Amino acid sequence: MIPHPSPSAEPTPAEASAWADVLVRRRLLHAAVLTPSGQWLVQDHPGGPIRLLQGPADVLALAAAIQHHTRSTRRETR
Repeated sequence: MIPHPSPSAEPTPAEASAWADVLVRRRLLHAAVLTPSGQWLVQDHPGGPIRLLQGPADVLALAAAIQHHTRSTRRETR
């Protein structure tokens, strides 16, 4: 049996990295770069503003917001 972390567990840098990779590969973000300080630089589209995310929790929150937006937009077009 594989142990699952509790929902209150802080996201790990590995989880944030995996989500950032998916968002970029799916072209939902233009870029997501982990800095040596553990913060993330993200850019929605080429030439757009670069945002600073404080850590893994912010990356997962961004992924959730993008996912929510994508799903709600899909429902409206059906």
